[in-house]
Amino acid sequence: MASEKILNDKKEIVKEIIDNIKNSESVILFQYQGLTVAEMSELRNKLNQESSSVRIYKNTLLKRALDELNINMNDFLEGPNAVLFGKTLLEPIKIIADFAKDHDKLDIRVGIISGDVASLDVIKEYASIPSREGLLTMLAGGMIQYVRDLAVGLNLYAEKLEGKE
Repeated sequence: MASEKILNDKKEIVKEIIDNIKNSESVILFQYQGLTVAEMSELRNKLNQESSSVRIYKNTLLKRALDELNINMNDFLEGPNAVLFGKTLLEPIKIIADFAKDHDKLDIRVGIISGDVASLDVIKEYASIPSREGLLTMLAGGMIQYVRDLAVGLNLYAEKLEGKE
């Protein structure tokens, strides 16, 4: 039988997992088997820049935490899994999706986005959304046409007024 200390340590880990899930906008479960230590370090460094982290837990402890949160991801809790906890919604998803494109050993399985379980297709949709800067550039590019049309119209109107004098 497990000692009291070991049981308490496991309860603390489950509590940590629950807290991390509750405090994260995006949670991604992925398989990392086959990635080198350098590749995992590279991924962790990229995610750390976005206030996100990657943790590796035993599947049994992860299952207990998910059960307490009434989240069913049992079909994905096989083999070596890692969990990405993202403080923001889009950037961590974009980082891990781009990393998965370059490293075929990384396999994104499922996620929790804003408290709801998200399939791989939903995660890919979120990853395809442009960054905030990209969206602002698109907005500015769309608005510049109206400003240009207004400037041309005002110029034509000014020329028309000059011609009447």
